[in-house]
Amino acid sequence: MKADDGEGDFGDDSCEGVMAVVGVMEVGENADEIETELPEGVPELSQKVRRRNRRTRPRSKTIAMKRMTRAELQLGALMYPPVEDVERPRTRAECKNEARPCPWVACKHHLYLDINPETGSIKINFPDLEPWEMENTCALDVAEQGSKTLEEIGVITNLTRERIRQVEVRGLLKLRGRRELR
Repeated sequence: MKADDGEGDFGDDSCEGVMAVVGVMEVGENADEIETELPEGVPELSQKVRRRNRRTRPRSKTIAMKRMTRAELQLGALMYPPVEDVERPRTRAECKNEARPCPWVACKHHLYLDINPETGSIKINFPDLEPWEMENTCALDVAEQGSKTLEEIGVITNLTRERIRQVEVRGLLKLRGRRELR
């Protein structure tokens, strides 16, 4: 047996026994199903293994302010100075009839990014899209559309159905707590 040359082959049949125990995997006609041929002597388990649906969108990205250098912060301040001459809507009545997609990305109801007020970190919910490419940009607009399933809300917010359920439960508990304080 020779040393590993980085190619994954030792030049002999030293891995042959391992391959026999693991089995050979073949992809069926449907990409969601995998069929496994089991060697003799191994008890027959499930022949088909179904994969969960994979994410179609990239996961959100968080920019931690603590990890940014002073030079990066100064460059960002130069590239994006505060806009003071444009009147920003302050109430829902003012922004309800504004242009869509909503240009006010820093608004707390905008779905493109979230800003943590405690740490200052920025979470970009849709790193593969620009704000003007999004179908829904305002959480208040989505709320006015009426009830939606967890799956639909997950697509709109780029979160999993389970995470949406957890947020819903936490919100309902907060509402119950406020009601009991009255």
